[in-house]
Amino acid sequence: MNNNKVVITGIDTNTLPRLSGKEQLELMIKIKQGDKKARDEFAICNMRLVLSVLQRFRGRCNSSDDLFQVGCVGLMKAIDNFDVNQNVKFSTYAVPMIIGEIKRFLRDNNSVRVSRSLRDTAYKVLKAREKLIENNSEDPSVDLVAEYLNIPVSEVAIALEAISEPMSLCDPVYNDGDDTIYLLDQVSDSKDSEEKWIENLNLKDALAKLNDREKEIVMLRYYIGKTQMEVSEEIGISQAQVSRLEKNAIKEIKKAF
Repeated sequence: MNNNKVVITGIDTNTLPRLSGKEQLELMIKIKQGDKKARDEFAICNMRLVLSVLQRFRGRCNSSDDLFQVGCVGLMKAIDNFDVNQNVKFSTYAVPMIIGEIKRFLRDNNSVRVSRSLRDTAYKVLKAREKLIENNSEDPSVDLVAEYLNIPVSEVAIALEAISEPMSLCDPVYNDGDDTIYLLDQVSDSKDSEEKWIENLNLKDALAKLNDREKEIVMLRYYIGKTQMEVSEEIGISQAQVSRLEKNAIKEIKKAF
């Protein structure tokens, strides 16, 4: 990305036209009357929706071009199934459709193998979600999907969990300038392995070099095993500040050794 310019599959997003709400409605009415030219124009003007969704899946696929094309399939499905009589914006309807199409692609190309029966159930669940979104213009709950398919809620939840994309502990969950918080920072250690590590080392001199706030954070994080979010709530500062102070404290402790 450079100067807000994005080029994917030969498309420069700076050149994509924008439509007002009135223009979108007029084009959509033409589409429903079978105007293919209006359909193509509407799709091009809404490709930014696909790009916005792709940000959620950054790092999940080696080819952003592949994801973009799959997202465009979801966009076209949304265009073909959108009901102009519903009191809902097209973007609100289209985004879940685009996300669903990309998730389906990632699931089918996932290296983690899931049993055939679970995949079949998950496929039915995803199709049911799409149908319910078409009917209600909103993402349905697990309970509603289970009722629609007449299967237990637990079966729906297990099927969706089985096909969900695995996350890395190094995946960022928050970024504020130079302060990046990773999934690892959100996880507490119930086995107290860090506590044992600290107890097995002579940290008295190293801890003495920390200021009071850094000592408090180290104690809460590594002795008690709290997450950064829990620490931030307890001592009254932001999680980004907790992350920064914790990193500084660990750096000073490492220097002492």
